[in-house]
Amino acid sequence: MPDAVVIGAGPNGLVAANVLVDAGWSVEVLEEQPEPGGAVRHDRGVDPAFVNDLFSSFYPLAAASPVLAALHPEEHGLRWSHAPSVLAHPLTDGSCALLDRNVDATAASLDTFEAGDGAAWRRLHDVWQNLRPDLLDALFTPFPPVRASARLALRLRAAGGLRMARSLVLPVRRLGEEEFRGQGGRLLLAGNALHADLAPESAGSGGFGWLMAMLGQTYGFPVPAGGSGALTSALVHRLRSRGGRVRCGQRVDRVVVRGGRAVGVRTAAGDAVRARRAVLADVSVPALYGELLDPEHLPAQVLDDLRRFQWDFATFKVDWALDGPVPWQAEQASRAGTVHLSDGMDELTRFAAQIAMREVPDRPFLIFGQMTTSDASRSPRGTESAWAYTHIPHEIRADAADEGITGRWGTKDQELMADRMERQVERFAPGFRSLIRSRRILAPPTLEALDGNLAGGAINGGTTAIHQQLVFRPLPGTGRPETPVPGLYLASSGAHPGGGVHGAPGANAARAALRRNRPPGLAHAQRLLAHRDRTGARR
Repeated sequence: MPDAVVIGAGPNGLVAANVLVDAGWSVEVLEEQPEPGGAVRHDRGVDPAFVNDLFSSFYPLAAASPVLAALHPEEHGLRWSHAPSVLAHPLTDGSCALLDRNVDATAASLDTFEAGDGAAWRRLHDVWQNLRPDLLDALFTPFPPVRASARLALRLRAAGGLRMARSLVLPVRRLGEEEFRGQGGRLLLAGNALHADLAPESAGSGGFGWLMAMLGQTYGFPVPAGGSGALTSALVHRLRSRGGRVRCGQRVDRVVVRGGRAVGVRTAAGDAVRARRAVLADVSVPALYGELLDPEHLPAQVLDDLRRFQWDFATFKVDWALDGPVPWQAEQASRAGTVHLSDGMDELTRFAAQIAMREVPDRPFLIFGQMTTSDASRSPRGTESAWAYTHIPHEIRADAADEGITGRWGTKDQELMADRMERQVERFAPGFRSLIRSRRILAPPTLEALDGNLAGGAINGGTTAIHQQLVFRPLPGTGRPETPVPGLYLASSGAHPGGGVHGAPGANAARAALRRNRPPGLAHAQRLLAHRDRTGARR
């Protein structure tokens, strides 16, 4: 019998398992899919000569994460690769905002839109440099991050106090208007906010867009050399080298509760797997509370709050094998690993408004990945492995382009949407479609079938909007990995701090389980030592 059973071998589940084995626990990870990785996997399914990531591709949060850094995945085969530039946002007039790891290059790009905007970018970057250590500490530790928050409050005070806090909760449209006179800086912030489900007018989208842009400025948007699954392979290799087990093709359909405590799981095949100390669930919040647990084990308030749980936008993705580099009208875009495609701020707002009205956008905002530009091993020389995704409503009432997309996502719907995305690329890269050797469509039902956590194609474990963050994530009054069932911990992106590949929810869950199972005598001794250190320091 293992000390812990981890449900799901996505990045958070694997991080949780690694933290536990490092503490001396025996751990068994059960994964529904035939291979580990969750939304961090790649294959050669588009063309045998091309590597395409199935889901996520670029990992600024992984590069910044102290959680992953502590596991030293580079010692287990992971190698990061970078495109020459981080991100580009071209416009149809040929202009282009460029985010580069060199802050002077970023500033120079923004000055081409409006003189002085480069200096404005540097000011935002200076604030980031001041806040970064404690901000990242607060982001990646369990809520509430008391010590990190106290330090961050002091740094915020030095950076302008309430004025800076106000800036971070602004809608990204307003933040861009206050900080920049031209479009370039505004678009870099707003496009990054829409990596989540935050419209330009959403409260808090300014802070999220600024955070993502500054992560790119400092860490880049790196990719694992050879494919996204290389990160998964490193975590699995590390776990197994320390005695942990990963079993795939094992769908868990029930958390077993006895005496009011989680004591193991039952698989769809009817096998019981006992856990001596804890069960950690790298699954979505609705799956944990609505499927894996019997309602009798949950407070009525949790079940009521579950009805109010909000997913982030659905996602539609297309992968391509291209016979040549993308023919961008704006040459700067050819150097960027990630390209944002929307012709200005108003088009971004229009896109988000159409989703809010449950319409399929007629000019979808695309996040476009140039993977061979980022990692030359992804396809033959002179070609490009590429993808793009866009957001769509979960429930579709109309097609804003009046082409008949219904949202049932049969073959006709899928082809119409993929063609629409390709036409959007053509607006910024005339001749793009002539380079397509083959393509693969990943509609919302396909994404969910490949990873059950991506319900309806939602990729962030629930909305990033402020009403479902911090103490409100995943449900009001929680904000931590502990669940109402003793011995059961939420280890997925449904928990604080949310989506992205950084491992924090998994690590937080593992540490919570370790604290709960710490021997009482040891806990008392540690408190005495901590008290002695404090009083000794005062002397």
